[in-house]
Amino acid sequence: MDISGCAREGASTPGIPTIGRKGLACYGPAGMSAPLWEVRVRALNKQKISLDHSTMVLIRRLLREGMRPYLGKVVMAVICMVVGAGANAGYALLMDPVVNKIFTERQSDFLWPLGLAVLGTFLVKSICNYGEAVYLSKVGLRVIADMQARLFGHLMRLDVAFFHANSTGRILSRLTNDISAMRFAVSDALTGAGKDASSLIFLVGAMFYQDWRLSAWTFFVFPIAILPIRKLGRRMRKVTDNTQEHMGQLTTSLEQAVQGIRVVKAYGMEEYEKARVHSLVELLQDLSYKAARVRSASSPIMEMLGGIAITVVILYGGSRVISGETTPGAFFSFITALMLAYRPLKSIASLNTNLQAGLAAAARTFSVLDAPPSIQDRPDAAELVVLEGNVRFEGVFFTYDGTKAVLDGIDLLVPGGKTVALVGPSGAGKTTVLNLLPRFYDVTDGKVLVDGQDIRTVTMASLRAKIALVSQEITLFDDTIRANIVYGRFGASDEEIEAAARAAAAHDFIVSLPQGYDTVVGERGLNLSGGQRQRLAIARAMLKNAPILLLDEATSALDTESERQVQTALELLMRGRTTIVIAHRLSTVVNADLIHVMDRGRVIESGDHNTLIARDGVYARLYAMQFVDDAATATSVS
Repeated sequence: MDISGCAREGASTPGIPTIGRKGLACYGPAGMSAPLWEVRVRALNKQKISLDHSTMVLIRRLLREGMRPYLGKVVMAVICMVVGAGANAGYALLMDPVVNKIFTERQSDFLWPLGLAVLGTFLVKSICNYGEAVYLSKVGLRVIADMQARLFGHLMRLDVAFFHANSTGRILSRLTNDISAMRFAVSDALTGAGKDASSLIFLVGAMFYQDWRLSAWTFFVFPIAILPIRKLGRRMRKVTDNTQEHMGQLTTSLEQAVQGIRVVKAYGMEEYEKARVHSLVELLQDLSYKAARVRSASSPIMEMLGGIAITVVILYGGSRVISGETTPGAFFSFITALMLAYRPLKSIASLNTNLQAGLAAAARTFSVLDAPPSIQDRPDAAELVVLEGNVRFEGVFFTYDGTKAVLDGIDLLVPGGKTVALVGPSGAGKTTVLNLLPRFYDVTDGKVLVDGQDIRTVTMASLRAKIALVSQEITLFDDTIRANIVYGRFGASDEEIEAAARAAAAHDFIVSLPQGYDTVVGERGLNLSGGQRQRLAIARAMLKNAPILLLDEATSALDTESERQVQTALELLMRGRTTIVIAHRLSTVVNADLIHVMDRGRVIESGDHNTLIARDGVYARLYAMQFVDDAATATSVS
C-alpha cells in the first residue's frame, strides 16, 4: 500500500498522514483513500476481553488473596468504622434534647452537658476516622504492592511463547495501569464501602428510633435507584476494559517509535508516527470522557431522589409536628440523621460504577495470574548431570502455530566437547533448534537428549544452568558493566569478573572508560559500540562457565575489526565446550568439527567443511556463492 500521499479526509494537502474524524487517511497513486490507521482503530474499538469473573467472585478473591494476610489491621479498621459510625449517629440523636431542652423548654442545666456531649462525639469520630484511614491505607497499599510483585513474579515464570503472543505495551499495562486501577478498588471502593455502610446502618437506626413511620415514607424512593445504578456499573466496566486495552496499544506504539527512532527519521515517517499515536490518544480521550459521564451519572440520580425524600420529610414530618404527634426535637433529630445519611448513601450509590473500574482491572490481572506456564518441571524431575555434553535430537517435530511444521522429524547429533555449526537458508529451523535446547519451547514430538537424558525429565533450573547463550541481539541492562557481566552468576568475585572480561577481550576497553567496571552502559547498552556489547555478552558467558554453549549469529552484525576481536574471544570460549553455532557467514564456521546443513526443518547434509566441499552438494554451492559475493564486495570497496 502506498502511503506517499496522506491527508486528513477532505483536506487539500497530500503527503502528510494526519487524523481526521475517521482516522488516518492515506491516498495512493490513483487518489483512492486507504485509511490505514482507521482499520486498526476500528479493530481496537471492537476488541473486548472476556470477563468471566462476576463482581462478587472478584471481590471475594481480592479479600481472600489480598486482605487475609492483614486481617489484624482490617479488624482494627472495622472497629474504628463501627465506633465512628456510632458517634455519627449519636450526634444526630443529640439534636433531640438540644432542640427540646434548650431551645424549646429553655432549661439551662442541659446547656453544658449537651455541649460537652456534642464535643465528645466529634472527638471520638475524629479519632476513629484517623485510625480507620491509617489502617485502611496501610492495608490497601500493601495489598496492591503484593499484587504487583506477585504479577511480575508470575510473568517471570511464564513461557517465552507468552511474551511473543503479547505485546510489551500490553504486558506493561497489566503491571502499571491495571494495578493502579485496582488500587482504587481496594483502597477506596472496598474499604470505603465498609465505612459508608456502617455509618448508614447507625444513622438509619437513629431515624427509625425517632420516627419509624416517617422513615418508611422516606426510604420508599431509594429502591428505584437500584436498576440504573447497576446498569451504570456494567457500562463502567466495559468502558474501563476498553480503555486499558487501548492504553496497552499506546504504550507499545510509544515504545516502538522511541526504540526505532533512527528508522523513523531515516524513512521520514515522523508525521505518520505522530498521527498513529495521536489517533490512540484521541481514542483514550473519548473513552475517558465516557467513563467520566458514566461515573457522574449516579450523582444526579441520588440528588433527585434525595430531594424527593427531603420533600416528603418536610411535608409529612412537618404536619405531624404541627398536629402535635411528634416533638420539634425529634423532627430536627430525624432531619439531622437524614442529612448525615445522605453522604454515605450517595457514596454507596456511586460505589458500583467506581468499583467496576477496579474490578475490570482485577479480572485482567487474575486472567494473567491464572495462566499456568505450559512448560513446567515434572513432579519427578531430576537434576541434569552433564558428563560428556552430548546433545542429540531424535525425530523432533515442532510447530509454533499447531499447523506448519518448523522442524520435520529432525535427527541431529552434537558430540560432547565439539563445535557443531547449523547452516542453511532463513526459515530452515536453525534458531528453533537453539530455542528447544534450553526449553524455551517444548518439542511437539520426538526427544531432545543431553547425555542420554530427556530434557523434559530434568529440572529447568539445572538444564539452563548448564547452557550459556550468546546471540546477535545482545541484551544488556541499564546497569553497570560489572552487573551485566555477573548477571546469571551473582556472587562472583572481582577477580573472576576481571578474568572473564580479559578472556573476552573486553578488559582493556572497560578500564579505559571513566568509571571502569562501574560504568553504566545505558538502556540496551547504547553507550557502547556493537563490538563492545558483544564482548560483554561473551564475558557473561565466560563467567557462567556452562558446559554447553549456544551461539546465534554472534558476529554477523559487526564490522571486520570488531568481528576479529570477538571471534578470537569466541574461540577461547568454545574450547572444551559442546558448542552449537548458527552462522549465515560460512567463513566463520569452516573450522567447526561438524556442520549440519538444514533446509525446511530437516538436516540434508552433514560433515566437516572439507567433506561437504568435496561432496559438491548444497553446502558447496552456498559456500561458492558466498565466496563470489565476498570477492565482488571486496573488489567494489577497493
